Amino acid sequence: MKKRVFLIILDSFGIGEAPDASDFGDAGANTLGSISKSEKFSIPNLTAMGFGNIDGVECVEKAEAPTASFARLRELSRGKDTTTGHWEIAGLISESPMPTYPSGFPSEIIDAFEKAVGRRVICNLPYSGTDVIRDYGKAHVETGDLIVYTSADSVFQIAAHEDVVPIDELYSICEKARAILTGEHGVGRVIARPFEGSYPNFKRTENRRDFSLVPPKDTMLNELKKDGFDVIGVGKIGDIFAMSGITETYPTHNNREGMKKTSELASRDFNGLCFVNLVDFDMLYGHRQDADGYASAISEFDAWLGEFVKTLNEDDVLMISADHGCDPSDSSTDHTREYVPYIIYGKNMPSENFGTIDGFGFISQKVKEFLK
Repeated sequence: MKKRVFLIILDSFGIGEAPDASDFGDAGANTLGSISKSEKFSIPNLTAMGFGNIDGVECVEKAEAPTASFARLRELSRGKDTTTGHWEIAGLISESPMPTYPSGFPSEIIDAFEKAVGRRVICNLPYSGTDVIRDYGKAHVETGDLIVYTSADSVFQIAAHEDVVPIDELYSICEKARAILTGEHGVGRVIARPFEGSYPNFKRTENRRDFSLVPPKDTMLNELKKDGFDVIGVGKIGDIFAMSGITETYPTHNNREGMKKTSELASRDFNGLCFVNLVDFDMLYGHRQDADGYASAISEFDAWLGEFVKTLNEDDVLMISADHGCDPSDSSTDHTREYVPYIIYGKNMPSENFGTIDGFGFISQKVKEFLK
C-alpha cells in the first residue's frame, strides 16, 4: 500500500522565544504574537486543527475538539537559520554553529572569489537585502562589481542586476563561491540575490537561488530514498539539502507557486514524502519587518489549507511546522530563536497533544514511523 506524507515548512513561523533566546539576542521574540495583532490575521483552519492548543500559544483561540495532533518544538542545534533548522527537521543536529561574519568576509575569501569570477566586490558587510541594493546598486550597475554581503546568519549573498549579470552567470558565480566556502569558512548558504529596475527604484526579483552545503551525514531524506520512497522537494528544499536524498525537485518563486505545486502533487500517485518550503513569510515579511504582510500571507495559506485537506487520501498525513522565527516587530531584521509549531493531520488520525518536545528531529521520527 502506498503512503504519502506532505511536510510543509512555513519558513520563519516561530511561536515564542526559546529558553536560550537571550543567547542569540532574541529575548522576547514572538513571530506569531506580533502578526496576530494585525487585522489581516485569520487562521480558522489552523485553529480548528489545534494551533491555539499548542503549549505557550495565548493569542489564538483554543479548539474544544482539535482535528489534528500538535506539539511545540525546541531547536537543539546551535543556530537559527534555514539550513540548520531544516537539517534538524530531517534528523541532523548541528552541534557547532556555522561561521558568521559580523565584520564581513576576510580578504583571503574575497581575493579568491574575485579571482575565480573575474569581477571585483563591493560592500562586504552585514546588510539588509533591500538596503544593500539601495546603497550599492548604482555603483554595481556602473561598474559591474558584485555586491557581496552577509547577515547574522551563515550566508554569503551576491546581489546583481539582471541586466548587468544575467541569471545564468549569477548562478555560475554562486557555484564558484560555494566551491571556495568550505572547511572553516563553510557557510550554510551562498545565495543569489538578483534585482532589477533603475536607481533609486531597484527591487529584488523572484529568481533567488540558494546553494547550500551538502549535509555532513545522512538525513531522513537519504534513508527514505535508499528504502525506495519518493522524496519530492518543493520550493528551496532541493537547494537546502544540496539535492542529497532528493528524488525530484520543483523550485518555486513564491508561496502561491509552492501551494499550487503541492496541490498538483496531491493529485498525483506517489509513495513517500513531499517536503515543501514556503519562503515568503521569511523573505518578504519577516526580514522586511512587515507584520501586516506576514499576517496576510499566513491567512492566505490558511485559506488554501482548508481546501487542500479535502484533496487528501484517507491514508495521507499532513504535517506543518517551521524552521526558526523571524519576528517582524522586533528591533532587528534577522531571524529569531523561537519555538516552532508542529501539526500532524490525517483524516483517520486521532488528536493528541504531544506537549513541548526537545528537538525538531521529532518530525523526522514521525515521518519515518508513518512511512516505514
